[in-house]
Amino acid sequence: MSEENKGLPYEYCPRCDANLTFQKGYSNDLPYWICLGCGEMLINPEVETDTNIAWICDGCGAMMNIQPGFTEDCGTWTCTECGCENKIDGSELYLSEEEYQTARQDPYRGLTNEEALRLLHYHEEGKVGGREDILLVRHVETGIPYIEKLLTVYNREIYDWLMAHPIARMPRIVDLLESENRLIVIEEYIDGQTVEELLENGPLPEAEAVRIACSVCEVLDELHHLPTPIIHRDIKPSNIIVTPEKGVYLLDMNAAKWYDPDKSDDTRHMGTQHYAAPEQAGFGLTASSEKSDIYAAGMLLNVMLTGTFPKEKRPAGRVWDIIERCIRLEADERYTARELREALEKAVAHAAETDE
Repeated sequence: MSEENKGLPYEYCPRCDANLTFQKGYSNDLPYWICLGCGEMLINPEVETDTNIAWICDGCGAMMNIQPGFTEDCGTWTCTECGCENKIDGSELYLSEEEYQTARQDPYRGLTNEEALRLLHYHEEGKVGGREDILLVRHVETGIPYIEKLLTVYNREIYDWLMAHPIARMPRIVDLLESENRLIVIEEYIDGQTVEELLENGPLPEAEAVRIACSVCEVLDELHHLPTPIIHRDIKPSNIIVTPEKGVYLLDMNAAKWYDPDKSDDTRHMGTQHYAAPEQAGFGLTASSEKSDIYAAGMLLNVMLTGTFPKEKRPAGRVWDIIERCIRLEADERYTARELREALEKAVAHAAETDE
């Protein structure tokens, strides 16, 4: 029992008879309480409500009934605690906290009728890799398969730009819809295996690993030379697909950002452990840049050749010299994407001459 509740008479949930006094965080002067036993919302009898309904701010969770001027027929209400504009709509009432949280997490919540109709053009066929946020869908009229992604982390402006300006060797975006809590991306389905899946059979031959790395560099070179460069920030085996025809595609732009040379740090530190450059994690004197993707490309190449990271195993010969330059701590000492591709092509040509 908390200190403030000591000496007070026990209070019980009228729905499940749980002892509220013993529930962590409970105080009988709170405007409302969600019973930890049954999940039901209990309104403090001292709170005046027109219909015994607790109106909770979608932004901060504050009870709006007790905010000066609030009425249940006001239509919308701007929370005085956080400034979030809330819709006061009797059709959006929930019997329990569980029901409320389930509705809030609905990835399609808040779509317009027109947007919902657009989604009806796609029939869900299953989850990709068992993930709830990546779905295989099929257009009901054309039968063409697509990928539907439900993103919680993203830069909408980048997706809008890529939809209007498709990049070769990246899935084409065919539709974008934004709900209250997700960006819904419908993109081209690429048939093939990820590099992560290919590595399940062991490290790749050097020629194949270098070919894949060079293809990734071609995509990065285009992204990095846009009027405002785009930094991918998540180059890794699971984000690269190799098709049966040996085509190489770079996926997943949810961690991507526009490059800003005036920034000394990233607003959000993004990336995957081991592949993310030091500056992506807040180390160093600059924000992530084009050279951050080169760091990840070097790590990717090492993993494709050895199955692991440089601290555990390194490939022999000239390729290691190239990887070592990619993953230097000082970003300025790394290759550009174009320089990296040229260095790898020379290394392969030299190896072929030596074998002859």
